[in-house]
Amino acid sequence: MRINHNITALNTYGKLNSANNAQAKSMEKLSSGLRINSAADDAAGLAISEKMRSQVRGLDQASKNAQDGISMIQTAEGALNETHDILQRMRELSVQASNDTNTSDDRNEIQKEMNQLTSEVSRIGNTTEFNTQKLLNGNKSGPASNGGTAGTVTGTGTVGTAVAGDAGSFKFTVDGGATKTATIGAGDDLAAVIGKINTAAGSNIASDDGTGKLKLSSTTTGTSSSVNIDATSTAATLTFLKVASGNNTGSATGGIVKDGAAALQIGANQGQQFTVTMNDMRASALGVAGTAGNTATGKEGGVLNASFTAAGATNDLTDVTTTGEHALDISTADKASAATKVLDQAIKTVSSERSRLGAYQNRLDHTVNNLSTSSENLTAAESRIRDVDMAKEMMEQTKNSILSQASQAMLGQANQQPQNVLQLLR
Repeated sequence: MRINHNITALNTYGKLNSANNAQAKSMEKLSSGLRINSAADDAAGLAISEKMRSQVRGLDQASKNAQDGISMIQTAEGALNETHDILQRMRELSVQASNDTNTSDDRNEIQKEMNQLTSEVSRIGNTTEFNTQKLLNGNKSGPASNGGTAGTVTGTGTVGTAVAGDAGSFKFTVDGGATKTATIGAGDDLAAVIGKINTAAGSNIASDDGTGKLKLSSTTTGTSSSVNIDATSTAATLTFLKVASGNNTGSATGGIVKDGAAALQIGANQGQQFTVTMNDMRASALGVAGTAGNTATGKEGGVLNASFTAAGATNDLTDVTTTGEHALDISTADKASAATKVLDQAIKTVSSERSRLGAYQNRLDHTVNNLSTSSENLTAAESRIRDVDMAKEMMEQTKNSILSQASQAMLGQANQQPQNVLQLLR
């Protein structure tokens, strides 16, 4: 018999530790409800589970996105419902004005309501918003735009170094502002000239065009952008800068700034988007407003004898797309009758737009349902990897608890065995 090493006790102690560790693992799983509490529990399973979790959360957010998209579309469609009502009333007025039982004074009174209703159609188009985004003013009718390119004037030759005789006053205006003067001195190179012009302008309008030539740029975009060089500038200075007096690019491309069609993220991954477009639904876009005195041909064309009211403060509309818009003229029976056809086409246009928006809503409803189903099924798959089977784990915990208690009892017995050697001393 040996007493320095109690092998039986050591073996029993090892089994006790194993049972205790297994019991601790079981208790951790039971308390958290998870089979994988750390990467050590199942390294591959953890990676797969986390990927599935990101997809589930992405699907859930995509479902919310689609529902937000439905709300946005419902906002636009609700506004167009009111536009429809207004156009129906305008058509009613045009039919009324077509009847020659009305005098010119009567038609003047009808025209007043026609003008106000036309303004309201434009106001609805200009102010209908969802989360501060304009919906019916053409902003979401297609790709985004930056409103045009600023006007520029570029010299025809390289600007060298100014010498005596080249020095002088360079006068210019930008975007119709006050005349500015840059004093060019002898020895000034292109960089110095650019700095002096920008200082005089109060903004960075001068630059090198990349080939050593002077380039002047307006500060705005659209039809108002311009760069003008004053003809009273010193001749030598103009020669030195290689630009002629009077250069102007006021016709630079302009237009409204559009934020582009609405891209709804309706999937969990990149590129899973659905684009929603909403057309301009203001009076001018519907063909029921236009330049004073001009012919009104209707949204689809083919209308004869229709026109817009003559210029005058009493006929000026509010919330217009461009300055000077006027409503349909119903001052005579023929004009009022022709206006009815213009309004028929406008009503058809709004009906088509509302129909398209309704189709968007129905599609997104199905999208939400599909996303919900996908999320549910993926969650079930992730659960099978990540979650613990409580009944099975309770069985394991009970087994490990019994083994732990049994190991403790046997360790006590093993510790008593070396005492048997004392019997040999009697």
